[in-house]
Amino acid sequence: MIVFPFFNLVHPGRAIGRENIPEGGVLVCGNHTAMSDPLFLAFAFRHKNQLRPMAKAELLRVPFIGWILRHVGVFGVERGKSDVGAIKQAMKYLKEGEKVLLYPEGHRIHESRGEQGEAKNGAAMLAVRCGVPILPVYVPERKPWFRRTTVVIGEPYMPQVSSRKGTAEEYDAITADLMERIHKLGERAV
Repeated sequence: MIVFPFFNLVHPGRAIGRENIPEGGVLVCGNHTAMSDPLFLAFAFRHKNQLRPMAKAELLRVPFIGWILRHVGVFGVERGKSDVGAIKQAMKYLKEGEKVLLYPEGHRIHESRGEQGEAKNGAAMLAVRCGVPILPVYVPERKPWFRRTTVVIGEPYMPQVSSRKGTAEEYDAITADLMERIHKLGERAV
């Protein structure tokens, strides 16, 4: 509430597909090109559908900023290792019916600079194990000052697996499909 008026002045946004946000727990997955992406998504989802973003743990250790982030629902993940605590926290939130925001590539990717990321299978595993849908979202890389940036919210879908836990191959297929869905939403972000 404190950040919105200023942010909306310099980076106004609009959302397409808000009607696609399901009730209850959902894993929100998107592309990540700038530090402002979580803000664009939080404002697109509005307070009614508050997000629980997963962020690199280092951010939560920054004085004052970390305190603010923790108080708005951000939780940390230690990148580069298997952070069981972060996975358990995400599962807890999803099972309690909350909306968890996760970036499958794990960090910012600047496609305009030719960067390519490799998505991890964590999102697929979380959705399958918690029995929640995945909601793909897209925020354009280019976010002009004082002009609207369109956030596109796709349709939720349930990842399909042959067994209760799924296999590594199934997680790979779900992840590839998810990234394709995310990038396809970019066609609507005009």
